[in-house]
Amino acid sequence: MIDISDIEAAARRIAGHVVRTPTVPSPGLGALLGVPVTAKLELLQRTGSFKARGATAKLLSLSGAERAAGVVAVSGGNHGIALAVMAAALDVKATVVMPRSAPARSIALVEDAGASVRLTDGMDSAFRLVTVLRDEGLTLVHPFDDPVVIAGQGTVGLELAEDAGELTDVVVSVGGGGLIAGVAAALRARRPGVRVWGVETVGAQAMSGALGAGAPVPVPLSSLVTTLSAPSVSRLTYDHVSALVEEVLVVPDRDAVQGCLDLADHAKVWAEPAAGCLLPAARQVAARIGADARIGLVVCGGNTTPRELTGWADRFGLL
Repeated sequence: MIDISDIEAAARRIAGHVVRTPTVPSPGLGALLGVPVTAKLELLQRTGSFKARGATAKLLSLSGAERAAGVVAVSGGNHGIALAVMAAALDVKATVVMPRSAPARSIALVEDAGASVRLTDGMDSAFRLVTVLRDEGLTLVHPFDDPVVIAGQGTVGLELAEDAGELTDVVVSVGGGGLIAGVAAALRARRPGVRVWGVETVGAQAMSGALGAGAPVPVPLSSLVTTLSAPSVSRLTYDHVSALVEEVLVVPDRDAVQGCLDLADHAKVWAEPAAGCLLPAARQVAARIGADARIGLVVCGGNTTPRELTGWADRFGLL
């Protein structure tokens, strides 16, 4: 299990390479949800998501030989962007394996940063290819199954604990579970009374599926939220979530897209559906906890285009 000393060490390592993002009260979201809301704006992080933290922590931990050989990652978008940009900044050669369903903008950003992109038919085949490339000598920078990466993501929770006012509950999006594992570990140490809730979208239910089965299991993927679409969680992230997280809620893609529109309208931030899903989940939390709730939202990323968001909104009849 990751402990607070691992997260504090990661914070010292990545300081100067990543942004200490704002933690701000949101009167607009508070009015929408009926309880006070604080937003941790990770969409203002370098590369547009929290992923820069874990990628940087891992890159800075490499030996000279590992740096010379290069690194490889699998990604539906944000992890690949983060690794490509941060590897270029640290002069490390990177290869990113992505499914063809990944947003075109994300693929372009990875290529523009100088990384080599390998496209596959889906996330399952992407994970298989990245294993082959790792065995050929590249160092795998896993998006979530790595204690160094999780500790890096945990610095989000460290900053939230230090910068937020009173909180009773924090809601975190879940893909493979690296972010929520790190945030929950940090909050358990720094604010042990705060409940942590996860949220997934229908068709990207790797963690809720694992919790239901009692262990990580493969899950079918159908959600439009590719940045949350892990084919399974890892034992490492499962153990953290099962021990430290209150519950993983599941919301439809439509509600995640509506959440993006609500974040733009009420919080004045441009978020991707992986963050938009926080709002329908937060409504559930507020309904369960009642008027005493003080909710924190980890707004994890903003890497979506106006055309993508309006296309999804039109598909669901939200415009």
